[in-house]
Amino acid sequence: MTQVETVAKAPHLPAPGPDSVTWKYFGSWRGMLMGLWSGSMQNMHPKLAAGVWDHSDFFGERWERLMRSLYPISGVVFDQTPATGREVRDYHLTIKGTMENGERYHALDPDVFYWAHATFWYGNIRCAEAFGPPISEADKRALFDESRAWYAQYGVSMRPCPDTYEEFLEYWDHMCRHVLRDHAAVRTVLDITQLPPPPWMRGWMPTWLWRRQVAVVGRLFMWITTGLYDEPIREMMELSWTDADQRRFERFGKVVNLVMNLVPARYEKHPRPRDAVDRVAGRVPADAPLLETPARNLPSGVERDNPIHYCPVTAARRANLPWQSNEER
Repeated sequence: MTQVETVAKAPHLPAPGPDSVTWKYFGSWRGMLMGLWSGSMQNMHPKLAAGVWDHSDFFGERWERLMRSLYPISGVVFDQTPATGREVRDYHLTIKGTMENGERYHALDPDVFYWAHATFWYGNIRCAEAFGPPISEADKRALFDESRAWYAQYGVSMRPCPDTYEEFLEYWDHMCRHVLRDHAAVRTVLDITQLPPPPWMRGWMPTWLWRRQVAVVGRLFMWITTGLYDEPIREMMELSWTDADQRRFERFGKVVNLVMNLVPARYEKHPRPRDAVDRVAGRVPADAPLLETPARNLPSGVERDNPIHYCPVTAARRANLPWQSNEER
């Protein structure tokens, strides 16, 4: 890998727009059910896991990191400006080091960076297959085509990007069978039993009550994640999955889809994607500043000066709770 390849100019492809399939599927709260799948799949890449383990405080502030990261990650698509993609790329400039086997890693190694992107865009397909809305083969292929334009927003080498959807599926299978590995970072992602309450719950949720329910929720999410894994991943992680599990998983997914269909379309989206939809509809002025994460999700102390973090200490507009208007204070 060379520095030139790492930050090579990508083709000038516009991000998927309001009429795209990506806008239809990406940014839904259904994706929260994919959280452990996405985080663990990313950290199964040995070099990505090394970077997280050595440089990130993700495991010390998991809720805050997750909830604030949704803004720039979704913004790469929904902000409709290449600046957001470059911003996300630059958070990774200093993440580099040496693995235990002596091999060097860098977060902007094209093969590493593309793997993270693959889990984001392909996660839309896996989410729709499991939890709805129903997705057609044509939409899957459109998502793949649009994923290339999405990836181009980062301004990094396009070398790892497959050219066709069929090639991507071969790439994914190869990664699952031959590249991905178990790692302490993976197991830490999957263990949510020590998580504190989310920041917005801490003012009213007693710790003892949270501890009791998170143990139950942890088992449920581990079961969901096992159902989402490809079979080679289950085998590697030594996770059991029976035909009965699969039937229950499919029924669970139908219930999720039924419930989410009752949610007004605007409120099914995370705040940043919802704000983008509102701009298109004229509910938010086209020139309004971008919507940033609530202050409760910001890093604490000296970490606010760490260049690996998205940390809008000052913001003209901040999001609120999911069921509130973005303009409420």
